Amino acid sequence: MTKWALKLEYDGTAFVGWQRQDSGIALQEVLEQAATNLNKGAPVASIVAGRTDSGVHAEGQVAMIELPEGYRPRQVRDALNYHMKPHLLVVREAAEAPEGWNPRFSAIHRAYRYRILNRRARPALMEGQVWHVAAPLDAGKMHAAAQLLLGRHDFSSFRAAACQAKSPIRTLDRLEVVRDGELITAFVEARSFLHHQVRNFIGTLRLVGDGTWPIERVAAVLEARNRAAAGPTAPAAGLALVAVTYPTDPFAISARSETGPAP
Repeated sequence: MTKWALKLEYDGTAFVGWQRQDSGIALQEVLEQAATNLNKGAPVASIVAGRTDSGVHAEGQVAMIELPEGYRPRQVRDALNYHMKPHLLVVREAAEAPEGWNPRFSAIHRAYRYRILNRRARPALMEGQVWHVAAPLDAGKMHAAAQLLLGRHDFSSFRAAACQAKSPIRTLDRLEVVRDGELITAFVEARSFLHHQVRNFIGTLRLVGDGTWPIERVAAVLEARNRAAAGPTAPAAGLALVAVTYPTDPFAISARSETGPAP
């Protein structure tokens, strides 16, 4: 058997999240069911870098499955994509996983993006992909407040009650808020995150952006170490997992083997 690393892209709107649930269609279910077709009908289990919630999207989610010997990377990618139709889940790249590699525990960095459509009119083309906020937001103030959260902290104020992490201590490497016309985008990066941490950041920063809170209050929220001190949880629709980084990148190794050495 061969272990395969898969780089995935999906629109999470129609799914109940990554993990199988009692009702609704899970991303895990769609991927594993497609993989059974490449495994002579035998069940295939998957491991994933991050179990995204219902409505959350991905451009660079990473998973691992195990399949019989003999497949090429392009065959794995194309066959899985064929069997996952018409669901909005696709394999962008497939590569043989390095020895001892794990998509979750081998990851050293994760990057998320959150988008807010800041205008009076509701979205049409971006419906399900953004948080629509009609009230004017000051992205500059949101960015300034975000900088107060950088570094290693106890992020209990931004942790969901259902979070199962053993510790609320995390190191936030980047939280940048920028505006481009009607679109406000937050770029968030860290090695790992608490449950709903990014969405709780955004819900809090929105209160700064609309003038409800001063910038300095975000520092007090962090210091409080109490979820009740922070703002509401932002909707899932605006969030996307854009990249997962590894010290040994299986997709880079695969690309080199496919193209061969440079002349």
